Amino acid sequence: MSEPQKENRRIVSSRHLAEGERWEASEVEYGMIIAYNAFSRWMTRCMSAAGNTDLTALEILVLHNINHRGRDKRLSDISFLLNIEDTHTVNYALRKLMKMELLISNKRGKEVFYKPSQSGEELCEKYRIVREQCLLAGLDKMGMSGEDMRKLGTNLRALSGQYDQASRAASSL
Repeated sequence: MSEPQKENRRIVSSRHLAEGERWEASEVEYGMIIAYNAFSRWMTRCMSAAGNTDLTALEILVLHNINHRGRDKRLSDISFLLNIEDTHTVNYALRKLMKMELLISNKRGKEVFYKPSQSGEELCEKYRIVREQCLLAGLDKMGMSGEDMRKLGTNLRALSGQYDQASRAASSL
């Protein structure tokens, strides 16, 4: 196949967004869309295998974030760390996790802090074990080193900053 024909076979999110300079951004966006949906599906299925079939991807992210480093977290901390602008969705996840007795809350002044309950910690540990068995073994076969994974994570976080800045710019138009 000739080079011009190969160029016309761009794998992009939307052809109309892949014209002119920096068309490759649309290819990255398509990759992020596919990765986001696969990651969301993975999280819910991993959690199901760990023993809980009732959590959404956001609720799983919130539970893991609260379990992270053994520090109590506020709604604003969780929303900030997960880069979620709509705190109502996080608050709904917190209420559901509380109702399922996966979290414990305590009020300090006007602030409510959350930490995982014993069953929440145990569920996170079961998730970790399933993740090791099902995901990490497959990543080893891809030939990506730990350093490659760290660089990819760094680049994704930097790219998210560009999208955040662009969203602020678009809001001012």
